[in-house]
Order: sequence, then C-alpha cells, then structure tokens
Amino acid sequence: MEQVDALIVGGGPAGAACAWKLGQHRADFLLLDKAVFPRFKPCAGWITPQVLKDLELNPATYPHSLTHFTRFEVFIKNFHFKPRTNQYAIRRFEFDNWILQRSKSRMVNHAVKKIRFEDNRYIVDDVFSAKYIIGAGGTHCPVNRTFFGNDPERKSGPLIVAQEEEFIYDYSDARCYLWFLQNGLPGYAWYVPKANGYVNVGVGGSEAGLKARGDILRRHWMLLEEKLDEMGLVRGHAYQPVGHSYHLRGKAPVLRRGNAFIVGDAAGLATVDMGEGISPAIQSGLRAAEAILSGVEYSVRSIPKYSFPSILGLR
Repeated sequence: MEQVDALIVGGGPAGAACAWKLGQHRADFLLLDKAVFPRFKPCAGWITPQVLKDLELNPATYPHSLTHFTRFEVFIKNFHFKPRTNQYAIRRFEFDNWILQRSKSRMVNHAVKKIRFEDNRYIVDDVFSAKYIIGAGGTHCPVNRTFFGNDPERKSGPLIVAQEEEFIYDYSDARCYLWFLQNGLPGYAWYVPKANGYVNVGVGGSEAGLKARGDILRRHWMLLEEKLDEMGLVRGHAYQPVGHSYHLRGKAPVLRRGNAFIVGDAAGLATVDMGEGISPAIQSGLRAAEAILSGVEYSVRSIPKYSFPSILGLR
C-alpha cells in the first residue's frame, strides 16, 4: 500500500489548485483521477481576474487559448443591456491540464471506489493511504459521498442541471451572449466564442424549478438552437450536447470532517446568481491546502457567493 501525507481525489481546477499549493511547499501528496489528462470537459470556461490573481497567471504568458471580454450582451427576459466587464474564457481541456502540469503533481490514473477511515488514516481501495484526504471529484465525489453525504448539518444549495457543447465553428460574432429567464427557464443560456475557432453554447437551470413547472431542460436546449440560428450565431451545426449537474452555494456548507476536506463542486460552491464554479473551486482548493500546511481554519466565508458584482466591475 502506498502511503502519503495527503491524497487529492480529482484533478479539476479545485484539485489542481490544491496540488499546486501543496507542491509549492514540497508536501508529500498524490493526486488521483479516473481520467487521463488532458481530458475533454464541456464548460463555458469563464474565469475572472480573481482567478488570474489566485493562480499567479499572467494572460500574456499563458501558453494556451485565452479570450478577453470587455463587454457582455445580457438579456433578462425582455430587457437587454451591455455591461462593461473584464472577464476571460479558457478551454478546460487546456486550462485544467496546464494547472496540473505546472503543479508538477504526482498523479495516478485511478477510479476511486471505496474509502474508509482506519487507524487515523484514509484508505482508498486498499491501495493508497493518507493522513489527509481532499475530495475534488465534482458533484459525485466519493469523498463527499463517504464522509459528508449523510451530514444533517449540511444544507446544499439548489441542484442545477445543464446541457452544453463546445465545438469548432467559423463564427462571425465574437461577443458573449447571456439569456436569463427566457421562456420560463429558471436559469440562463449562453453563447461563448473562444480563441482558435471554438464556441461553447449551453443552457442550465434549477432542477426543482423545472419540475415545479412540469418543464424539461431539453425543451430549452431546442429553443436555444432556434435562437442561435435566428440570430445567425450558429447555423448548420449538428448538435451533440453533454449533460451534467452541480449545486449552487448552500447556506451552511460543511467542508471538513476530521482530516477529510471537500472543495469545488464536491462542496457545492458555485455562485448563487450565475452558477460560476471555477473561481470558487480554485479558491477553496487553495484554502484546503493552506489548512493542511499551516493548520489554519478551512473556511470559504471570504469566497464571494455572487458573480454579478465581478461582471459589473464592483469588485
């Protein structure tokens, strides 16, 4: 059995950020992920200036595609406005792998099945053992399921269901569009053009809100296809959307039990208004690493719950 001080389960932004911080201090850790990186990950890929600051990322030297937006096209029902902004879009295929590579993480391709706590250590599939374990495996993270799933104190935020697709397209409109609360959708749809000819389009909303209306997300996907065609944003594309789900920020997230931590989507930290998860994921991963390294409290209280202040330049 391989023994380390810390095991990180999941190599997305939360796990990779945690690994980067631990690696800076030469901690003895291992990162496990069932996927081989770089791996495909459909995502609008929206990152804020805070992400750049947290990762010490200089846009001028980032080696992969990066799109800078200074204005968004926002529609809330029938109201249209164009807020100035300072946001970026990346491709998760490139971005996640870049963080991992920069962290120089020791990574093992392993699908975690069973975790137990024994003799003050976390045992994973009778193969790996650690004093600390960090769950960064997304909504269905095995660390979350094993140590936090039945916690009566935990109050998860609403479950968001989404469908999206990222594909190569010779687009002519380089603006980012966001459509909120259209056609009764308890959420929003988006069109995000990216560098090197990629486009990400998608739709997401509250699962409970859809069920209350007797509605389904697929209907809103079809409406988005029609809108993209009518506006001339995307035409003639054979769509193949991918579905996924995640939780918005809850009122009382339980993030640590003993030496088990959950970060990012495993902890349900996406922003309440936009469901933006990359920045909270990275910040929570960094905070978990700091708690392990220095013994400080692991807390997400200082991580913003809302994205719109950032869009509008209020922070």
